[in-house]
Amino acid sequence: MEVREDDEEFQNPVDLMFEDLKKRKPNHFAVRQYAKFKLAAGKTLKSILVSAGARLAPFDIQEVREITMYDELGLDTLGDEKTALFLMMSDTDGSFNFLISMIYTQLFNLLCEKADDVYGGRLPVHVRCLIDEAANIGQIPNLEKLVATIRSREISACLVLQARSQLKAIYKDNADTIIGNMDSQVFLGGSEPTTLKELSEALGKETIDTFNTSDTRGNSPSYGTNYQKLGKELMSRDELAVLDGGKCVLQLRGVRPFLSEKYDLTQHPNYKLTADYDKKLTFDMEKFLDTRVKLHPKDEFFVVEATE
Repeated sequence: MEVREDDEEFQNPVDLMFEDLKKRKPNHFAVRQYAKFKLAAGKTLKSILVSAGARLAPFDIQEVREITMYDELGLDTLGDEKTALFLMMSDTDGSFNFLISMIYTQLFNLLCEKADDVYGGRLPVHVRCLIDEAANIGQIPNLEKLVATIRSREISACLVLQARSQLKAIYKDNADTIIGNMDSQVFLGGSEPTTLKELSEALGKETIDTFNTSDTRGNSPSYGTNYQKLGKELMSRDELAVLDGGKCVLQLRGVRPFLSEKYDLTQHPNYKLTADYDKKLTFDMEKFLDTRVKLHPKDEFFVVEATE
């Protein structure tokens, strides 16, 4: 697209495309929206195009265009049968965080629609999203609304954070809404002041018995003992800050919080199938990608069905 401030009659190739579309489908949604766009002055149009170009800059990278030009994820099928989908993104470089956000947005929308239209409101297979480093993958649009509605469709989201303040930094005032819609919270340890303060308040208080003794000596000695009950924080902030590395605090909806032992992963029946147990089981991603055939929309190929 190109806009010339000194020539309002100038038509770029996109203008010609929409002009042709208007002749064929005058009430087309795109035609009506483009007409509103063209109402702006030349300088404003140029500003809009520059902003759009900056937002779409990542698609100048060939690899990004290749992975987004066609769909091979089949997100709407995740609730049909047991499936594992891994989304790996750099936790230090946020240039492509928008891709993860796009995938999650499409995932939740597609699965909710399928649950309502096909399965009567609930997916046959529960879909659990384990969102590790949730603060480093960018903002998932409307997450505060999604976490409140996806549960009824057999979909759940587990957010893993280093501290609650990370969630507030991204989602602002909606962070409390997101936390409030979580049925369970697990504190694995940490020293972030906001997290410790809110957790200590959530744990509540316990009742303790205290007594004071007095001893007065003199011509008329006297002794006294004073008993009273006081409220004490179940776990203070300093106690939470030095929590044993082998323990965690678990909060479940409708149940009092409790202190629990962390699960020993080495005792899991499938631990022997992991690369931590045997380095030979390490999955070589580069080798896997190099040996796959890359198909593109314009490629021609034959599908042969082999039967025994």
